[in-house]
Amino acid sequence: MIFLAGRDRYTQRTLLRDVHDRLTRQAGCENVRYRPSRRRPRYVIADVDPTTFLSDSYDAETARLEIRFWYPAGVDHEYYRINWVEPERNLMLGFHQDADHPDLGSCHIQLNYEDTPVDRHSATFLDAHPLAVLDDRLQQFPAAVEAIRWENGAPSLPTWPV
Repeated sequence: MIFLAGRDRYTQRTLLRDVHDRLTRQAGCENVRYRPSRRRPRYVIADVDPTTFLSDSYDAETARLEIRFWYPAGVDHEYYRINWVEPERNLMLGFHQDADHPDLGSCHIQLNYEDTPVDRHSATFLDAHPLAVLDDRLQQFPAAVEAIRWENGAPSLPTWPV
């Protein structure tokens, strides 16, 4: 059992259950599920109707949210990846708070296209409860998705931060 720092008796499993419940109530999210399973959750995934979720018309018919929180040893805050995935375009836009790109600080936004990172920028570190972080990031996705620019068939994120 993994306890999250500063979150008395708040386990990763409890957090993912709360993330699942939160996404179940999010406009545009449906088919909310755990991966790999409810018994051993590591991620919460939800299918998304982009027009409803973004409150605006959008080019992709379907999208998916993939959310993972974890607490590595020796770090005093949670790590997470909160990703917007468009399978039809092989596009991923995500907020990542981890140690993968120390040059960008502890948090960054990343855009992948065809399974390759094409853009990364620093993002604000949010020192808050994981559910508050999730709410903030979900509210930032419409502006972040709108900031994606397509030129010659390739996406970029030139105007981050928005």
